[in-house]
Amino acid sequence: MLIVFSAVKSTDVYKDALARAKVHPAVIEALGSPITEGFLVSGNTNVNGAAGEANLSVPIAGPKGKGTIYAAARKSLGQWNYSGLVVEIANTHQRIDLLQRPAPTNSP
Repeated sequence: MLIVFSAVKSTDVYKDALARAKVHPAVIEALGSPITEGFLVSGNTNVNGAAGEANLSVPIAGPKGKGTIYAAARKSLGQWNYSGLVVEIANTHQRIDLLQRPAPTNSP
């Protein structure tokens, strides 16, 4: 089982999804910082050269709470394209879209 978790955690989709969640302002606001990943990743990945699919569920946590990253992506011509990438905050069920860029904040 450890081999399966290690294989999923080594995928580009897992690494990218986690990296986006760790720096997204709305995720940091909801969970606090630092954000860490949980151990029990679920879902599947299937990569065959330049093509593939991935559907992952990644538990994450911060000092203020817990959440889950949900990622769905397809690989075509060697490039991953997300059909969905969100963080769901556990206690509020708020969903934060990691594919949309956060609005810039205006400094006074």
